[in-house]
Amino acid sequence: MTGAPLHLAVALDAAGWHPAAWRDPVARPRELFTAGYWAKLVGEAERGLIDFVTIEDALGLQSSRPDGPDGRLDLVRGRFDAVLLAARLAPLTSAIGLVPTATTTHTEPFHVAIGIATLDHVSGGRAGWRAQVSARASDAAHFGRRTFPEVTPETIGEHQGHIAGLLAEAADAVEVARRLWDSWEDDAEIRDVATGRFVDRDRLHYIDFTGSRFSVKGPSITPRPPQGQPVVTALAHARPAQEFAAGSADVVYVTPHDREQARSVVAELRSLPRAGEPLKIFADLVVFLDGDTGRAVERRTRLDELDGAEFASDAAVFAGTAEDLADLLLDWAQTGIQGYRLRPGVVPHDLKGITRGLTSALRRRGVFRDAYEADTLRGLLGLPRPAGRHRRASTS
Repeated sequence: MTGAPLHLAVALDAAGWHPAAWRDPVARPRELFTAGYWAKLVGEAERGLIDFVTIEDALGLQSSRPDGPDGRLDLVRGRFDAVLLAARLAPLTSAIGLVPTATTTHTEPFHVAIGIATLDHVSGGRAGWRAQVSARASDAAHFGRRTFPEVTPETIGEHQGHIAGLLAEAADAVEVARRLWDSWEDDAEIRDVATGRFVDRDRLHYIDFTGSRFSVKGPSITPRPPQGQPVVTALAHARPAQEFAAGSADVVYVTPHDREQARSVVAELRSLPRAGEPLKIFADLVVFLDGDTGRAVERRTRLDELDGAEFASDAAVFAGTAEDLADLLLDWAQTGIQGYRLRPGVVPHDLKGITRGLTSALRRRGVFRDAYEADTLRGLLGLPRPAGRHRRASTS
């Protein structure tokens, strides 16, 4: 590569990110709830040498409302558990990173930690975690342990304390996971048949975490992951979530809508206190790709007509050619954006536009790989494998 390499991720969600994507002629809605469907998508992403895929998940059904069901029957509803799906896909892939979404709210961090650690083992070191909070009252009703207020765009200002509390809980959940991943030292498994010792108990450690919402004794039931610490990622639209990402994540997804916003959000993130490796900053875009801009815009317009509304997103929406998208990504990269998480408007069409058209365009510009250069997700992202926090205690 002749320039600074760009990292590319793909965000997978059902038939695509446009609400009417399942009605596109190339979509395969009858296959949405099959392992083969997802295997084909991730296989395509791997053939395109994408760094990783994220898999969407939530604790409630998809809805166009901020909270609760919307009653619509013309949109995709239902999804697989993302962590379980990623584990199913792991043996079908060999190089691409797998980053399922797992919610920190209402879930036990011990369970999430061992799930992501297991994914890291079965994938040979390619696991990540998209940590996500759930502020919805309708989601809380599934569990019955807490009552949440209904948060809408109009009332979000009244509930900043509620959201801040969930983000603080999320930070505790990530900290618990990280401590549990380190609770087994790398050489804790002896497997000495002659002495009958499978593990060295002195190399397993209690974590003794106590927070405002939970306490966790440890150690984990799963040996230390191959990466040491699987990659933690988070989506951040505003300052509180940015602070969570800076303190807890390895990769943050941001949603600028133009170059100047990209510059501003990068500067804001870099101003936040952080320990360890610098935070990797990825920008999210929804993409509709075709051989010429007119056809891409026409496809998006046709989907808007099917849905009955113009498509809008938290992220910037691009409709055009792979060459033009490559130019845009390189332009934004000058602001400090290091990678992109692209949301295909329709799969498989726009996924192939990314994996075959965009990657070729970037490769011609000398900023995208010709082959996978590492066998772990941390390696692909240029993140070192961290030493376990208990290593010194056992070797001193």
